[in-house]
Amino acid sequence: MRPYETMIIFDPEVEESAIQGALDRALEVVRSNGGTPGTVDRWGRRTFAYELNHKREGYYVVVEYTADPKASSDLDRFLTLADEVVRHKIMRLPDKVAGRNKTRPGGRAAAGAGAGAG
Repeated sequence: MRPYETMIIFDPEVEESAIQGALDRALEVVRSNGGTPGTVDRWGRRTFAYELNHKREGYYVVVEYTADPKASSDLDRFLTLADEVVRHKIMRLPDKVAGRNKTRPGGRAAAGAGAGAG
């Protein structure tokens, strides 16, 4: 089992219930291949840096999960065929990074103290 992180950009014109349904189906693809979904982080609507498929914004969701490589290839196929998805990216996380929190406690204070010295 390997750790993965997937960023999915949904079409903003699609209703919230359709986005939730597509996300549930994507997580079911992972589960059906023996994987375990982790955190689901909804970033919400964001503006693109450039136009994608004649759209200027998208609804971003980041999903972390652990699975075999076959589950990731099946998820990639599902997301490619899903009409609600504008774009997606599946990344295998290094084992050192997997499961680590995005923010470290006290990380800001340590970085700020080192920058001000001198």
